[in-house]
Amino acid sequence: MKRVSAAAALFLLALAACQPGDKQASTTTTVETSAGKATVEITDAWCRPSPNGAQAGACYLTLESSQANRVTGVATPLASNAMIHDMTMEGGMMRMSEIAGGLPLPAGEAVELAPGGKHLMLMGLTGPLVEGSSVPLTLTFSATPAMTVQAAVRQPK
Repeated sequence: MKRVSAAAALFLLALAACQPGDKQASTTTTVETSAGKATVEITDAWCRPSPNGAQAGACYLTLESSQANRVTGVATPLASNAMIHDMTMEGGMMRMSEIAGGLPLPAGEAVELAPGGKHLMLMGLTGPLVEGSSVPLTLTFSATPAMTVQAAVRQPK
């Protein structure tokens, strides 16, 4: 049986995280919080299952803020580090990098984190993301309190 190096497994998982998936109807409960007049709505939070031994995973969701806001961080007890990433093509090469300064949320506009673009990258997983389970994701914002949402672990459809 062939063994895959950790670096190769991480590369394959990162590549899969960036592949387009079909748009889903909302599969999670909408979470709202308020601070003064500001509200943030998080919908359709989900994560791809990770292969056994993978140290990274990817999660997706849609956010809408009632006023200009910014996602300044993300955390989960299931990974040692979580970041907001963007996938871009440069010179025919896929490039994935952390979004410096956080993710802007323009007032009243839905911002979708989806396969093939912006996503949440979980590094240093404490165990595999198993289909049918859920991942608690805590997002912090510049203009509203932190929010935790349960992201369903499932395949893209």
